[in-house]
Amino acid sequence: MISIRAGVGNARLSVIASAYQGISTGDNPATVVTHWEVPTIGGDWYLLQSSSSVTVPFGGRENLIRNSAFLENSTATVRGQSAWKRNGVAVSRIGRLIPTRYTGEYFSNIIPVIIPHDKNDLPAVCCLCDSGELEVDLRALNPTISIDNGYFGKIEYDSRHWRQVAAEKYPNGLPEPYTDDPAQWIFHGHPCGSVAWDDEAKRTAHGPPRTDATVLQVAVARLVGCRWPAERDPDMRLADEMRTWVERCRALDGFADPDGIVCLPAVAGEPAAADRLRRLLAAAYGPDWSAAVERRLLAAAAGDARPADSLEAWLRDRFFAEHCRRFHHRPFVWHVWDGRRDGFSALVNYHRLAAPDGAGRRTLEALAYSYVGDWIARQEADQRDGTEGADGRLAAALDLRQQLERILEGEPPCDLFVRWKPLAEQPVGWTPDSNDGIRLNLRPFLSAELARGGRAGGVLRWKPNVAWGKDRGKEPASLRPRDEFPWFWSGPGGGTVDERTDFRGGQEFDGNRWNDLHYTNAVKRAARAAASSGVPGREGP
Repeated sequence: MISIRAGVGNARLSVIASAYQGISTGDNPATVVTHWEVPTIGGDWYLLQSSSSVTVPFGGRENLIRNSAFLENSTATVRGQSAWKRNGVAVSRIGRLIPTRYTGEYFSNIIPVIIPHDKNDLPAVCCLCDSGELEVDLRALNPTISIDNGYFGKIEYDSRHWRQVAAEKYPNGLPEPYTDDPAQWIFHGHPCGSVAWDDEAKRTAHGPPRTDATVLQVAVARLVGCRWPAERDPDMRLADEMRTWVERCRALDGFADPDGIVCLPAVAGEPAAADRLRRLLAAAYGPDWSAAVERRLLAAAAGDARPADSLEAWLRDRFFAEHCRRFHHRPFVWHVWDGRRDGFSALVNYHRLAAPDGAGRRTLEALAYSYVGDWIARQEADQRDGTEGADGRLAAALDLRQQLERILEGEPPCDLFVRWKPLAEQPVGWTPDSNDGIRLNLRPFLSAELARGGRAGGVLRWKPNVAWGKDRGKEPASLRPRDEFPWFWSGPGGGTVDERTDFRGGQEFDGNRWNDLHYTNAVKRAARAAASSGVPGREGP
């Protein structure tokens, strides 16, 4: 915390507020996830406010931080405790100094948080930060890319002026949290619901039904059974209008698929995905729904590109790429396909695929055997009837099922590997842990290879921009013994696939955080047996 006293005759911001530095985790990939990567918040995960890329009242609310980041053996540096559970302004300190409201959560070290000593000064401080003058003054003091929190207290502050500005802008007080951005944990969850600031009434208000590019994304997520944190937490701090939209989401719950698998073609007695999506959108919009609205949604999703010809075409060809880009290349709705545009495709709720206690494996088995199996039976029947294209569709579907079976089995390269878990705790087969994050759990699906098409994205319709190279930082040697964590002992992260498979450790510890290593089920089971018997595993290369 930095608090600098004002010079004589020169008021500074430090007179009425303090700027606090936040948490440095030491290992973000292991301790920080986006909120949509886990099915619920709580338990091992806490809200973590970070920087906002755009100037909005409530931004930077995408991330969660793992409880282990606060443990004594963690590499994290925990600061900012004096700001927790208080209200203030968070400002990005790298690049553009973008302000947004802070409401008391844990916060990252890349956003200094300004907390007024007197809570009555908060509206005035918000107005100062929102005006742009804060950034101008800070850049005058320090023109470098990154600005430490100590500089915030040095800027001049006209208390009387900013209180007057605040009185005019917020006569009814500061707004409670609101947003229509589905990447924020405070999002209400409704496909077309809208909450905006009413500049005449000086308060939040319901806006007109949204038709922006997020509507279809939210609707698809609801269709496969996804929910937003604000829907699950009745105590989350929200504007009243936000809570109203949360309540209205209940009317859409009946459209959610029971097992989280929605096939694009009509399969296993279920209607086609586009038909189901239209019914959900019609219920969300009510009397405002029309074919014209559907066209506006497709145009909004396309941005500057030519819109898809239909909802069916958008789901087949564009949904997944747009989904990955909008949600930081950590998709929570996975589009699995067989490489043919006229073949098998399904949208799958990632949370169901990564569910605990074997439920995730059962979801993948249902996809491979119930849904793909039904499609295979239909193609076999068409093949017997001499239907054109049946041979190719059948071959592609059989190939897809074989690749899903490889993922279920979990042998390299379709295995799961988590660098912060000891060898005895590495997943055997498709037994993912959602706490490990989408990046690591994606790898088997992207490593599988279809015989026809789609190879860049494995069995997924499009390849997210995700890599499993070396993460920043190094591990402490005291926490990573070689028999439990051999990959930190001269690990061959940049070597060949053979060198990166079943690596048992070198002589020297380097602590490098490589992620793209592979271990066979036999090696994992041997490590489990050794751990349960208390006999250390074999050391050395």
